[in-house]
Amino acid sequence: MVKNIAPHGGKLINRIVSMEEREILLDKAMHYDMKKIQLSSREMSDLDMIAVGAMSPLQGFMGKADYDNVVDNMRLSNGLPWSIPITLSATKDEVEGLKPGKDIALVDQANEVIAVLHLEEIFHHDKPKESLEVYGVDDRKHPGVDCVYKMGDYLLGGKVSVVTRAKPGDFSAYRLDPAETRALFVKRGWKRVVGFQTRNPVHRAHEYIQKCALEVVDAILLHPLVGETKSDDVPADVRIKSYEVLLEKYYPKDRAMLAVFPAAMRYAGPREAIFHALVRKNYGCTHFIVGRDHAGVGNYYGTFDAHYIFDEFDIHEIGITPLFFDHTFYCKSCNGMASYKTCPHDSANHVILSGTEVRRMLSSGEAPPPTFTRAEVAKVLSEYYQKLK
Repeated sequence: MVKNIAPHGGKLINRIVSMEEREILLDKAMHYDMKKIQLSSREMSDLDMIAVGAMSPLQGFMGKADYDNVVDNMRLSNGLPWSIPITLSATKDEVEGLKPGKDIALVDQANEVIAVLHLEEIFHHDKPKESLEVYGVDDRKHPGVDCVYKMGDYLLGGKVSVVTRAKPGDFSAYRLDPAETRALFVKRGWKRVVGFQTRNPVHRAHEYIQKCALEVVDAILLHPLVGETKSDDVPADVRIKSYEVLLEKYYPKDRAMLAVFPAAMRYAGPREAIFHALVRKNYGCTHFIVGRDHAGVGNYYGTFDAHYIFDEFDIHEIGITPLFFDHTFYCKSCNGMASYKTCPHDSANHVILSGTEVRRMLSSGEAPPPTFTRAEVAKVLSEYYQKLK
């Protein structure tokens, strides 16, 4: 019988309460003058991922011991690898009157109660240190660092009890929780599944490394991120559509699955590569693709820093097998897709287009060459960019 890989920490966490407990908690929130904290978009994404076990073994927002150890050592206080702080911030006014041991109502942007935080700790948010250790820079131009500085000056730690999940919004057909992807992998007999993370539209280089990975595993989970991203990133609905048209014609239907990844983008480069791998293990993936400049932004990280960071951990404690890929491209002399690992020819033979050049072509109605992106994908992207004119 096919079995799933064990979740990170050994157990898939579920912090969604029963209907009976839901009524009790909502009644307390409404009638016992429970303090309310409104969540940001990123905190909403984190809460939902904690709720369904995507961030196992976390059962809530990090307390000081876990936070400090993650920032300093990329490990939880119990020694388990974890590279990104998962935190809930609050302002000085919001923490006034709060005491550990009290419950706090967590509300969405419509001020509706979606969860209760069982407050265990209140501690200072060291923003400069978090920025330098997690993102490698203390530069507000870095979108991840900017997000840290926009947070409150205090962090609230404690387990959460989720009473109402965030409204699914778009992509409902692709919103699969870890328990659901795991069940589907077993049903389809997939023992070895590789996860692929992206926040960008798919192009031939992506397709090439995905299919290289497919040669050594049973199936692939295409898992594009649909949480909060930079304002100039291609919107999630356009990216999903590009995957749909690609899957329809160019992937084996019995060996590929598309599901959305609800996380917000941190742009933390190497550290986020570790985080993305661990979370995909919770979704049931046994392997994870790490490409060039994974989760990078601008020129803040080295091309292969996201590969090297895995050397800082024992592969058994990470528990998911990383598959590292070099820069890939179409080579005119090879007459096919290749990488710097496999192609002996001069770069003049390589079809490599900058993002700026691709956007210019799409905006003007000019299709990028089929050696760079499939015509079906180019059509989807061209329609989007021309609407922006």
